[in-house]
Amino acid sequence: MSAGFNATRVPFKGGVEAVTEVMTGRVDFACMGIPSAIGEINEGKLLALAVYSAKRSSALPDVPTTIEAGYPVSDYNYWFGMFVPAKTDRAIVERLRKETQQAMAEPAVIDKLKSQGMEPLVLSPAEFDELIKKEVAANIVLAKAVGIKVN
Repeated sequence: MSAGFNATRVPFKGGVEAVTEVMTGRVDFACMGIPSAIGEINEGKLLALAVYSAKRSSALPDVPTTIEAGYPVSDYNYWFGMFVPAKTDRAIVERLRKETQQAMAEPAVIDKLKSQGMEPLVLSPAEFDELIKKEVAANIVLAKAVGIKVN
């Protein structure tokens, strides 16, 4: 939307399939998380044009953000989260949070994630709930702006 062109969304089962379709030329471009394409980018098989995050990726420091490339209001942070059923005992939720936070603080984990273009952001369950609420609200606005209709 920020770039001012129309594109046809092609749904894929995952990043590997999207990478394959771009590399074969059957699809002109794809937007995906860095972990799905970092290997092919590093091998010179794919060209990274921009990252959607608000700041450059530590894994691709020479690749500009979409905002730096001249597309205002185009940042979109791609994140992963851990979810459990809503009725999960709070003691279990707290234990998962604590164990995850400890794992994310390990230098080897941090290094591995950064090499894949990911930076740990460990949030409390309440902070994560707030992030999700903000993301849902922002995506509703975006979907309406580009005319996406719910089935």
